[in-house]
Amino acid sequence: MLRPRIIPCLLVKDGGLVKTVKFKDPKYVGDPINAVKIFNEKRADELIVVDIDATVNGVEPNYKMISNLAMECRMPLCYGGGVRTAAQAKKIVSLGVEKVAISAAALENMSLITQMAEEIGRQSVVVVLDVKKRLLGRTFDVWTHNGTKNTKREFIEVAKEAEQLGAGEIVVNSIDDDGKMSGYDVALIKKLRESVKIPVTVLGGAGSLDDISKVIEECGTVGVAAGSLFVFKGPYKAVLINYPDLRQKDEMIKSALRR
Repeated sequence: MLRPRIIPCLLVKDGGLVKTVKFKDPKYVGDPINAVKIFNEKRADELIVVDIDATVNGVEPNYKMISNLAMECRMPLCYGGGVRTAAQAKKIVSLGVEKVAISAAALENMSLITQMAEEIGRQSVVVVLDVKKRLLGRTFDVWTHNGTKNTKREFIEVAKEAEQLGAGEIVVNSIDDDGKMSGYDVALIKKLRESVKIPVTVLGGAGSLDDISKVIEECGTVGVAAGSLFVFKGPYKAVLINYPDLRQKDEMIKSALRR
């Protein structure tokens, strides 16, 4: 049975682990392999790794890096960045990755979702929607290429189409909240959760475990992903890989679901 998942999200640039704020100014924070080792020890539910260079630079995924991450990772691993074909997705899965995430390539050619689902199985196809609020109202556009290109497509419309075409999961990432650590946009998450039947994972804004609890309390069984929360510690944002221990995590999820 699907249960809420608490998921670290690691951004990789030039082979190093970085963090951004509103998709800008990447700051180097360490080695991704070391981070994976720590999340192994802390028994994270799942791990998302995104190469933020690959799509922007128009290069293929770094298969050597992916292989190294997959060999080290002892939890389900989702990789995204530079994937443009079903053949690439198949190669990534063959390296030991459970899920392959696509964003820009899917928005440019939605049939890629179906092609990937046929090649690697629907459960392994993740469509990432990086969204930004329009100037007026509560409508969100989907953006690509690290938040620099506006597709001018409304995110719920895209999410529903992705589901119909064979996506096994939708990740919604709030550009407005990225790295700010001021809480998730729960209304945004609720809207997506109510619009599709496939699993949903949310990203952007986590500043505390209470923020994660609030999402689970309000939205139920979702994946709740975070970057800064699991990389930084304390008011001065010292770099320290962290994650709730197993008992704390289980109690937090049970408490949120009871409310």
